[in-house]
Amino acid sequence: MATIAPPQTIARSDDRFFLIMSYVMALVVFTGFSVALAMGRSSFAAPPIVHAHALVFMGWVVLYVAQNTLVARGSIALHRRLGWIAAGWVVAMVVLGTLVTMRLAQLGRVPPVFPPVQFLVFDPVLVLTFAGLTSAAIALRRSTQWHRRLHYCGMALLLGPALGRLLPLPLLIPYAYEADFLAVLVFPLIGIVADIRRSGTVHPAWWWGLGAIVGSTVLVELITFSPLGAAFYAAVVAGTPGAAVSGYAFPPFPGMP
Repeated sequence: MATIAPPQTIARSDDRFFLIMSYVMALVVFTGFSVALAMGRSSFAAPPIVHAHALVFMGWVVLYVAQNTLVARGSIALHRRLGWIAAGWVVAMVVLGTLVTMRLAQLGRVPPVFPPVQFLVFDPVLVLTFAGLTSAAIALRRSTQWHRRLHYCGMALLLGPALGRLLPLPLLIPYAYEADFLAVLVFPLIGIVADIRRSGTVHPAWWWGLGAIVGSTVLVELITFSPLGAAFYAAVVAGTPGAAVSGYAFPPFPGMP
């Protein structure tokens, strides 16, 4: 007859799972951007706002790992104090994430695997969805199971740019964005499987997290291929070099005419 592990054992297993996965996520981010830098697809010759964006978003990865480490060690008081710093950090991420996307579109420097309109739409939608999941996690901070799963789903969303640098996205055009989205989904699915293995049930927070991720992707597709997306792109790039770039044509790769 199957037995169910006692709550205390499940809680310890939960702590271990989220700690390990925070390390895995940090490794994905570090590897993705390091590979891009080593291959010459990224460089330090970028506008200052891009560097500010990178520092703030990398800072969030450090905060996420630190928070899970503190919980695993039982340092709950410090975890809570650091949580308020993290809450303010999210605001900076939303602002910089949106501004840097707009600036790259204006400069005509959109990654060549995405149509410029899609790039301009999906980055703000992604970071706003992340902020929504993170805000929900903070609001439900007294409900540990909801809190940590919603935070995890928000962090999974942020892995998209790093995963995109590891996937062969040029070979997946015109579905590079969709392929990256499917790679992101792997992480909450891992969480669902882990729940089933630990307790035989799936916490409802996973379904809300998955719903937010899938919903954000659907929203991106709807806006991108609508008059709203075209109008938004035209308004953002008006009077800048980006105005000469077609919003729905894939930009050429570096070195190509």
